[in-house]
Amino acid sequence: MDVFAITRAMIDIESITPNEEKIGDWLYNYVQPLAERYGGKIEKIEVEPGRNNVWAWWGTPEVVFSTHMDTVPPFIPSREDDEYVYGRGACDTHGLCAAMLKAVEALLEEGVRDLGILLVIGEEVDGRGAHFANQSPPEGVRWLINGEPTSNKLALGSKGTVRLEIEAKGKAAHSAYPELGDSAINKLLDNLESLRRVEWPTHPVLGPSTLNIGVIQGGPAANIISDHASASVVIRVVDDLEELKRIALGALDERVTATVTTETPAIHMEPIEGFETSIVKYTTDIPKLTNWGKPLLLGPGTIHVAHTLDERVPKKEVADAVDLYTRLVKQLKSTTKTTN
Repeated sequence: MDVFAITRAMIDIESITPNEEKIGDWLYNYVQPLAERYGGKIEKIEVEPGRNNVWAWWGTPEVVFSTHMDTVPPFIPSREDDEYVYGRGACDTHGLCAAMLKAVEALLEEGVRDLGILLVIGEEVDGRGAHFANQSPPEGVRWLINGEPTSNKLALGSKGTVRLEIEAKGKAAHSAYPELGDSAINKLLDNLESLRRVEWPTHPVLGPSTLNIGVIQGGPAANIISDHASASVVIRVVDDLEELKRIALGALDERVTATVTTETPAIHMEPIEGFETSIVKYTTDIPKLTNWGKPLLLGPGTIHVAHTLDERVPKKEVADAVDLYTRLVKQLKSTTKTTN
């Protein structure tokens, strides 16, 4: 199969988190012959029933490719034209996964060993697959090439995330007699406005931290004073994680309760000679794979169309990514040899 056929085959398997079983089986079946032919090993690693990471390696895996197999809803089948492959997961991350698979195949055919590929579940929700994999890293791993859409530019950094769940409680009453009640919605809105007025930290490379109030819920009807209201908020981290949490929680008053449900630090990475660089604002599995070597982030496609109904990946970038991944592995292994 060529790299575009692999991309389309993956897209056409519904893999919305947590339904990764079928695509995990497909990936295992694709990689298994490469493991057998070139003296490698391959494992399905159960994270939860029906949800398996796929891990394959040849020799001592000094350099490891990694990306995720799950996608966001809704399922969108594949199609293609002369320029793009379309469908859910085209750029996030089936196109780049296909490029990684072809790069592994090309490297093995050239006699390159001491490499691996880790394909994980759950990145789009909670990074459960990466977190599980981090508990059992392979011996000898030096570099992790993580795949997310970066327009084939090596990312020098990625923003982290703090997710807050904010709740307010009040007293229900008829809206004609607001003095008899206590509006939870008003309490919540006051505190959300306080968050909006915060001057968030900035970083010279990653830029500003940003706030998104993604979900607001509360009140059963327009003519009832609400007794409960809640909001889900995401703040992008560019510098010190603990300081950002302190600022966010300090902006809230005693009328609400706030729980930090997710916290992921910002990641700073180093350039590699001969590769274009960029900065990305999203969060990846890299913070959950800290035991898998020094991280790098590279992949075809742009995050700007990921998760959209018109998700697509440029064919030229996918084809170029095969060569970029191959060259990057050789360069990293050359660096490893000179420093040993």
